[in-house]
Amino acid sequence: MTTKTTRKTIAPQDRIFVGLDTPDIERAAALAKSLAGAVGGIKIGKELFTAQGPDGVRLVAGGAPLFLDLKFHDIPNTVAGAVRAAVHLRPAILNVHASGGRAMMQAAAQAAREAAEDLGTERPKVIGVTVLTSLDARDLEEVGQRGPAGEQVLRLARLTQDSGLDGVVCSPREIEALRRACGPDFLLVVPGIRPSWSTSDDQKRVMTPEEAVAAGADHLVISRPIIAADDPLAAAQRIAGDLSGALID
Repeated sequence: MTTKTTRKTIAPQDRIFVGLDTPDIERAAALAKSLAGAVGGIKIGKELFTAQGPDGVRLVAGGAPLFLDLKFHDIPNTVAGAVRAAVHLRPAILNVHASGGRAMMQAAAQAAREAAEDLGTERPKVIGVTVLTSLDARDLEEVGQRGPAGEQVLRLARLTQDSGLDGVVCSPREIEALRRACGPDFLLVVPGIRPSWSTSDDQKRVMTPEEAVAAGADHLVISRPIIAADDPLAAAQRIAGDLSGALID
């Protein structure tokens, strides 16, 4: 059962970050350009970043809000340096692995703040990655983590919040528990979103955009239902329309 939220007023299209999951810079740039104004921003991850580098990110992003999904995880000093470099790309959101620990996350938050001040730009939101959606309880046990995945997600989310980060990436099934545990201002960015009129592909535990927002999600990361559509712009507009009709106070 989902609950209504009175936390933030976010325009329906601004909730959507479209995942440009391709190493093809021309395709990524064309998609970003065609979707400008129809989505809140774009997500660029390791595939495109590794293939095209920072200059490719700048070319594709243009002036669109950017979620830089590189999931930094290293010793605190190294992560701080990576975050400082990333801030030069002007991301709206960037992420680190919460399992890197308190000192690493605090270093990331401080580096983001200081780099933004030095550049005279807005500080990016820094969010944590708790448990990858590909991992189940057996996988966690193999790497020495006990308890159900959901318990580890909550444990790491609380640590993320205590470490001064802005929020977490979470799967749809964790939204409500995290909202209850971490409060109304903790940013929840949610992949695994599939409109009711789209196929679920290889994703499990999916949720529609309307369901996710009603449960308490702030931003939705949506890739294939948009970029694999015959008309990506029409698909993005349809999702925003679906969200407009959702019951959100």
